[in-house]
Amino acid sequence: MRTLTLDQARSLPFWRRPVTLLFLMSIAMPVAFSTWSALLNNFVIEVADFDGSDIGWLHTVREIPGFFAIGVIAILMFMREQVLGLVALFMLGAATAVTAQFPSMGGILVVTMLSSIGFHYYETVNQSLQLQWIDKARAPQTLGWIMAAGSAATLVAYVLIVLTWRAYELSYDFVYLASGGFCAVVAVFAMLAYPQFEAPHPQIKRLVLRRRYWLYYALQFMAGARRQIFVVFAGFMMVEKFGFKVHEITALYTINLVANMIFAPLMGRLVAFSGERRALLIEYAGLVLVFAAYGGLYWFSWGVLVASFLYVVDHILFALALALKTYFQKIADPADIAPTAAVAFTINHIAAVFLPAGLGYLWLVSPSAVFTVAACMAAGSFALALLIPRHPVPGHETIFCRAVPAPAE
Repeated sequence: MRTLTLDQARSLPFWRRPVTLLFLMSIAMPVAFSTWSALLNNFVIEVADFDGSDIGWLHTVREIPGFFAIGVIAILMFMREQVLGLVALFMLGAATAVTAQFPSMGGILVVTMLSSIGFHYYETVNQSLQLQWIDKARAPQTLGWIMAAGSAATLVAYVLIVLTWRAYELSYDFVYLASGGFCAVVAVFAMLAYPQFEAPHPQIKRLVLRRRYWLYYALQFMAGARRQIFVVFAGFMMVEKFGFKVHEITALYTINLVANMIFAPLMGRLVAFSGERRALLIEYAGLVLVFAAYGGLYWFSWGVLVASFLYVVDHILFALALALKTYFQKIADPADIAPTAAVAFTINHIAAVFLPAGLGYLWLVSPSAVFTVAACMAAGSFALALLIPRHPVPGHETIFCRAVPAPAE
């Protein structure tokens, strides 16, 4: 397969260009992963009889590959990033396709581990390729449209589930096979249809930890810890506390997707207009309120409509997380993007390895306390975001640094 630079790729038909490949991958991945997530809580409760502790352990196992995403650096010594990303995407799809074939605690954990390796290694490489292939001036808007494309693809899958789950009495086996199989087929197509794209700056193929990226590392750690609480327990709450069925939880996810399709491009424009600092402050302040309100669901007589509204608001705010990517793109040495993406993904998952299991036990005692912890983490992220300068550049990564060329390390 031939290799083209990004300049040479501009002569290709539009559908074979690098950014188009990013869009194609962004469509395939969420069809598998989001369908797996949408059915997961009902699947493990109805089929495997999970409780809060079990779901916590499941997500702890799911996050272990994310903690070891730093291993991507070693693999890149022998494999191109683009190839690794597509192989990982295929692995995610294949593992998702067979999920329902193993309806026991042990079987679910093994298949979850395999799909998680694919997901986390794909995401690590995908974030790196996005920052290398997309021009800085257009990054916020383009990333917003990529998020919207992924939401649109998942929307189609969710609408199909809502319309057909009860009408045709679909099984978990069929839905997992269809969504995972689609992801795997797209990965194979992308391997065969696209040339290899060479970014202008060769990537360092070793561990990179730089002092001047410390704020980015800290924000990644807090984002991973805070987001993990939502991913694990917010959806579980909708099923356990409010009795949502598969088609109902999928309908809620569908509303989220429509909101993302509308707001993600707008959030990209907001980041481009107001800067990463202000965008992240808005996100974290909103999340403090959302998580505090989640806790209030267990203390006050707030019903399912309030819970559903909070769930949608959280997803809208999550679109602003693209500001963290563009913040790093602005402060990074171009050769650091791939290794730092792997390091950041590992940092992002440090808390994710132990939080789900630990908070699973806290959930059995006080679900509201779990969301109070999340609100505190969002407040910590807000404090850290105050340290981002209005115009971050290399050498001016935080408000404590002067805008001078970054020192060699």
